[in-house]
Amino acid sequence: MAKSKSNFVCQACGAVTTRWQGRCDACGEWNTIVEEMVDSGIGAGPKAAKSGGRPTNLQPLAGETESAARVVTGIAELDRVTGGGFVKGSALLVGGDPGIGKSTLLLQSAAALANKGKRVIYVSGEEAVAQVRLRAQRLGLGEAGVLLAAETNVEIILATLENGPAPDLVIIDSIQTLWTDRVESAPGTVTQVRTSAQALTRLAKKTGAAVVLVGHVTKDGQIAGPRVVEHMVDAVLYFEGDSSHTFRILRGVKNRYGATDEIGVFAMTERGLEQVANPSALFLDQRDEDAAGSAVFAGMEGTRPLLIEIQALVAPSPLGTPRRAVVGWDSQRLSMVLAVLETRCGVRIGANDIYLNVAGGLKISEPAADLAVAAALISSLTGAPLPKEAVYFGEISLAGGVRPVSHAGLRLREAQKLGFQSVVTGRVNTVDKTAGFEVTEFSQLSEMVGRIAANGKKPVAEPEQW
Repeated sequence: MAKSKSNFVCQACGAVTTRWQGRCDACGEWNTIVEEMVDSGIGAGPKAAKSGGRPTNLQPLAGETESAARVVTGIAELDRVTGGGFVKGSALLVGGDPGIGKSTLLLQSAAALANKGKRVIYVSGEEAVAQVRLRAQRLGLGEAGVLLAAETNVEIILATLENGPAPDLVIIDSIQTLWTDRVESAPGTVTQVRTSAQALTRLAKKTGAAVVLVGHVTKDGQIAGPRVVEHMVDAVLYFEGDSSHTFRILRGVKNRYGATDEIGVFAMTERGLEQVANPSALFLDQRDEDAAGSAVFAGMEGTRPLLIEIQALVAPSPLGTPRRAVVGWDSQRLSMVLAVLETRCGVRIGANDIYLNVAGGLKISEPAADLAVAAALISSLTGAPLPKEAVYFGEISLAGGVRPVSHAGLRLREAQKLGFQSVVTGRVNTVDKTAGFEVTEFSQLSEMVGRIAANGKKPVAEPEQW
């Protein structure tokens, strides 16, 4: 009898080695390498599963697309992120921190579809059926026609789904709790997660059901398990939020059937998650308009314009090395803006402690926030409050210039809708300008810095440097 071969797989990154070691050379994590059999599971070799060599059917590109129609939940924020609803035959991966509301959101969407007459199956690997019912009753969804199951074995789940009418939506909560007989390792390991996800993805393509997989996240905020799982599925959604705030953000980072970087905003209430129709008003709630160091950034998240408050505090540092604390923005981007202010604008700011915060806990990755960050920093440094009716957006170059950004028209219309009257930015095309809206264009960052500093209480540079 042939001896079974084994490899050692890192449970953090999926790297494979031929021997056990305490520290993974690929990701640097300790005590994450586990021995797993190589002659089991998906991709284990020709002896693991034989296809028979039968040819598949070839079909032309032009044809009917009814089989790929969308299942619209009616929850507008969720449908926005998915691109208009769940696509039949697609697989989605939803990740988020524990307790953020992933199961609540999916249970609400399942109930909404079941009330429309759709066949929805909710499979929980972490809770018993009675516990899921208790949560549904608390959310007021106890009468929804959702079919429940508490199971972790993949083979039993597949047999159950194939026994009866094809479902419209299948929710698996969560993928880390599943295990299959084809793999000789514990649930949650890299091989188990990869094999279970591939089996469920294949089921979605075969039956035409939309399959939603819930995934745990690591301490770095990434979905736990091998990254190959994110390549298998058709869409990857992250459910973000802060325990100190009531709102939650559903962000699409991958979507084969819609736009990426789209967001949906929800508020966590006693009755579950509620949609936020006007996120800009939420993020600007309780804004201190007369405080120095506060600037309103007109940003874009996917196709949605958002107005977000950027808060900055510049304080004298008692330490030899000044502190830099950033929440909600890229710290490397802040270092670049500070270097441009020092070198190109002559602003004495580097010796101070600098604290930067995106109000509301939102995370921004758009370069268009450069100008709003610079305005907030100069406002805090000089003690000069910025005009409360103005918004800021623009990208700062290393040469000290202010570069124009895309979707200026959408940003201006969103600002005007909330009562703002002026914008400070780089060059804006004439077609993007809104009637009755004052547009102040700066080609150089030093021009904006000089205007803010002129109303300040403290000098930031020598006069000849403007």
